[in-house]
Amino acid sequence: MTANRQIVLADLPKGKLSTEHFRLTQTECPAPGEGEVLLKVLYVSLDAANRAWMQGATYRSALQAGDVMAGGALAEVVESKAGNLKAGDLVFADTGWQEYAVLKAKHLAKLPRVEPLTHLISVFGVAGLTAYFGLLECGLPKAGETVAVSAAAGSVGLFVGQIARIKGCRVVGIAGGAAKCQMLKDDFGFDEAVDYKGGNLFKDLKRAAPDGIDVYFDNTGGDILEACLFQMNVGGRIACCGAVSQYDSAAPHGPRGVPGLIVTKRLRLRGFIVSDFADQNDQAMADLQAWTRSGQLKVQEDVLEGLENLPGALIGLLAGENVGKRMVKVA
Repeated sequence: MTANRQIVLADLPKGKLSTEHFRLTQTECPAPGEGEVLLKVLYVSLDAANRAWMQGATYRSALQAGDVMAGGALAEVVESKAGNLKAGDLVFADTGWQEYAVLKAKHLAKLPRVEPLTHLISVFGVAGLTAYFGLLECGLPKAGETVAVSAAAGSVGLFVGQIARIKGCRVVGIAGGAAKCQMLKDDFGFDEAVDYKGGNLFKDLKRAAPDGIDVYFDNTGGDILEACLFQMNVGGRIACCGAVSQYDSAAPHGPRGVPGLIVTKRLRLRGFIVSDFADQNDQAMADLQAWTRSGQLKVQEDVLEGLENLPGALIGLLAGENVGKRMVKVA
């Protein structure tokens, strides 16, 4: 019988997440029933939302101590007892952090084989689609406007900035560290970059966006959201994608002065998740593929290896170690 290694959430964290909150276990490989498929996990996607799921119910149920750690993955069908999928097909699914998983096939869709396969998690996966829909459907940028994006060197932020440039906008990235900020300008075409870890965030942002911000793509919440709110132009739009500054903090806090700013500046704040726009996936994929082929959209991936390294990889992501989409190769 094939063994199935799993990463279990041993305890729910009350403060900072650490490797002690996880446990590596082993069980028998599951067998699919009627209408199900057995999946072999290839690459696990790491996202800040993984940490948020430990705090309570979001757009999915909350994680509990003892659960296999939740997470999306690119997986290959090993055995199928359903008509829509066969052995060898690729899918993206909520497999959790384990080597094998059994899921109902009706909830899964076959993915095309592309090279490299990792692009199915990054630019052609949740990261690319989140950037595309969050910016274009929620931010509604117009050519000539100024777009700011936080966590700009992360999996979603890198795509947001580049898509904004493709649409003719001036782009300001907010990232942690001088090296990341220089990279945003030199390698990815950002017009300006602000290091939130150094200097005065408010003044540096004002210097980078002297004419104000028309669209802000928020991945962080907290102090960065507050600084951007005060720089928004009248009629500005904010796409609320995530709040990574709040997920792993013992004392999370929000921006001050929000109600008054929203009213006086007539701001539009819209929260979203990528599945809100599933009916537009075909057009999004066509655009992302075309921009990638032409070189207008550069793809940066951060691939680590080994199921046992998933806890440390998530902790590192929350600390901002990664540039681009972080994932872990399992098989």
